Amino acid sequence: MNRRLTIALVVITVLLYWVGLYLYVPTLPTYAQTKTGNLATVGMILSMYGLWQAIIRLPVGIAADWLGWRKPFILVGLTLVGLGAWLMGAADGANGLLVGRIITGLAAGTWVPLVVVFSSLFPPRDVVRATAWLNFIAFGGRVLATSVTGWLNEMGGYSLAFNLSAGAAVVAFFAMLGTHESRRPPQRPSLSSIGSLAARGDVLLPSLLSLITHYAIFATTFGFLPILAKQLGASDVVQSILVSMALALGALSSVLVTVIVDRVGARRLVYLSFVLSAMGIGLAAVATSLASVFVAQGCLGLGFGISYPVLMGWSIQHVEERQRTTAMGLFQSVYSIGMFAGSWVSGLLAHAMGIQPMLGVTAFVCLTLGLLLTRRVDGNQVSTPV
Repeated sequence: MNRRLTIALVVITVLLYWVGLYLYVPTLPTYAQTKTGNLATVGMILSMYGLWQAIIRLPVGIAADWLGWRKPFILVGLTLVGLGAWLMGAADGANGLLVGRIITGLAAGTWVPLVVVFSSLFPPRDVVRATAWLNFIAFGGRVLATSVTGWLNEMGGYSLAFNLSAGAAVVAFFAMLGTHESRRPPQRPSLSSIGSLAARGDVLLPSLLSLITHYAIFATTFGFLPILAKQLGASDVVQSILVSMALALGALSSVLVTVIVDRVGARRLVYLSFVLSAMGIGLAAVATSLASVFVAQGCLGLGFGISYPVLMGWSIQHVEERQRTTAMGLFQSVYSIGMFAGSWVSGLLAHAMGIQPMLGVTAFVCLTLGLLLTRRVDGNQVSTPV
């Protein structure tokens, strides 16, 4: 199959994959509140998305390298995207919503082989740029999805967004079905090779840093900022705009990374991302108006958009092709722990002390840990591509 056609089909798949996972996200916290009034329970429901992808992503990476074939795992994952969305839309109570969110968490394991399939279409020296462009496409799908959530809710209630998510997953399934992937020689996994991969600083440190950034974003943008915004008078449409704005800025900053990474340096960009994110969370912690929440979301979107492609590219840049899916599975499993903890721990803290005090604690912890770990990255071992 023509390389350009394969790239186009993978791009369509990625775009619709993220539409399927995010079309209902802006108002998912407030939808969950209609099933239970307990913020800790809301946090637990939201956390299932991170928990189950943390569990599944490394095994998916290992299995794909073992089989020498990534496409079947992508097709199964796209099926789960649709099933999980449909179940959440049809849920009668908190338990049904919990099960649906678990399934979408499992579906998020698809991102492991999708990233590697896309990056394998480019030479190794372009891996950071390739992942930056891929994340621009992913952000684009999320922006497209989240920008219309509020209007969909007004048109057909909460269930409409969930049903359209399922439809997007079906179209993505057939787009991916049309691609061709040459099977590679199977790579039998061994605990020693996986352990040595996990112990590599150029894999582990970017993974831990991404864990912190995902903790922050799932405690805020995809967690309790929509609820804070609602308390300050935001409608479903405003909540939708709030999330999509952060994602749009994340997409723009991801593209900016491809232009400036060689001149500015990857480490400086990561430092900047943590400062921006902490500023955003800190502002939200003292916000008294929707305008302040919008500015906070803007800082969070810029910070996340800068850090994510750099850290992703770092994690696989010096890993040989036969272990790249496993390395990406490790990277994504580690940062998924941050997604789980960001939703769950922030829910417990918000229930105990209130949303804004929780945000203040989150800003301090994420900034401190982020800066300290970034200092430990070996600039000689983990470098930007020439």
